[in-house]
Amino acid sequence: MRRLYIGGTWTASVSGEAIDVVNPATEETIDRVPAGAPDDVEHAVRAARQAFPAWSATDPAERAKLLAAAATLIEQRADDIAATIATDMGAPLGFARKVQTLMPAGVLASYARLAESHPRETRIGNSLVVKEAAGVVAAITPWNYPLHQIICKVAPALAAGCTVVLKPSEVAPLAAYALADVLHEVGLPPGVFNLVSGRGPVVGEAMAAHPEVDMVSFTGSTAAGRRVAALAAETVKRVALELGGKSAGIILPDADLPAAVKAGVAHCFVNAGQTCSALSRMLVHRDQYDEAVRLAVEAARAHTVGDPFDETTRIGPLVSAAQRDRVVRYVNRGQEEGARLVAGGTERPRERGYYVEPTVFAGVEPGMSIEQDEIFGPVLAIVPYTSEDQAVRIADGTRYGLSGAVWAATDERALGVARRLRTGQVMINGGRFNPLAPFGGYKQSGLGRELGEHGLEEYLETKSLQL
Repeated sequence: MRRLYIGGTWTASVSGEAIDVVNPATEETIDRVPAGAPDDVEHAVRAARQAFPAWSATDPAERAKLLAAAATLIEQRADDIAATIATDMGAPLGFARKVQTLMPAGVLASYARLAESHPRETRIGNSLVVKEAAGVVAAITPWNYPLHQIICKVAPALAAGCTVVLKPSEVAPLAAYALADVLHEVGLPPGVFNLVSGRGPVVGEAMAAHPEVDMVSFTGSTAAGRRVAALAAETVKRVALELGGKSAGIILPDADLPAAVKAGVAHCFVNAGQTCSALSRMLVHRDQYDEAVRLAVEAARAHTVGDPFDETTRIGPLVSAAQRDRVVRYVNRGQEEGARLVAGGTERPRERGYYVEPTVFAGVEPGMSIEQDEIFGPVLAIVPYTSEDQAVRIADGTRYGLSGAVWAATDERALGVARRLRTGQVMINGGRFNPLAPFGGYKQSGLGRELGEHGLEEYLETKSLQL
């Protein structure tokens, strides 16, 4: 069994209990990690608190040097880390390397640069406004992008001068261990980064409620985010939340319909649909609806389900049996509520593994469960609209507001609609994801922003010195 990483050393959990790590493609146990206990959290928070004064006072250039070295080491180990993610999370190997490993390395490198370049002092009249590290940060991360979501929190926190206690998801925790090895090897001072594996209701709640934690950054479900915020409120600590999504891709009548449908389907199914910003709703004008459904079914068939280590695979298994069962329940509910299943379904495509066929629903109306709820699987709901105003109302008609997309004949036309959407990010005619631009949500999709300068600001407090 692995150990916890606390105060710069690998330490046994006081609980003595373990959590099995399961390969979702084979359903076999591949590793075991500690089921941490509140006393482990206490130990880790104490280590982070002791390390904070020296780390926050460290020259930003030195912090930048360590972060840059860690980014380089991740790049050098990309093949091994990608294989780890493909094994414990199920992402296809090529995707695991490019998106799940090299993109986080790039984000980490960006924070190495920002550690030095981001201004920490400004003058406003007779006041000197100073930005300082927020303190000890509790970072609680999910399983769907197991390294990227960690880097999105740990990198800006360390760049700001904060110390960190990390709880990765117990479902796919091995990338977190790989990162701990990297940070230890580059010489990060003891206590600056700590890793406590375990279950959310035990370890995560102890971290969120701890009086010596100054800030909690959480990514996960909206329900869990509400619980984290409630616990953090007891000690009035800062909270950053990146929560659920039910994002809509609006295809306007003058758009290139085949290209837009193909791109929308691909975005919905990326990472087996286990992406909070996935375009899981496709909004199409009623006059083009039947053709869009036909194109979506055709596109779905090109998304091959298979072994993550097979280079032809585009959709690997879902991360766990519980996640597969959740998706299957939603597919059944969609049919019960009157939507029409036109691709995929509930049949298991492989004898072993937590696989689900890429699924497409037509005849979806606003208010149906598959149109409102975050399913977190490869399930696309195609919704008709009759006017631009109605398309905007449908897109904004859920409790979420994380992402979205608009396709039109021109960027200017698409931008006009995008500006009306109540969501944190909108892709214009297939615009690429930018890891330096702010990412986060409106409404119940969360609080705060990650990535780039906006992400760094989350971990800085503001002090005004009157001269």
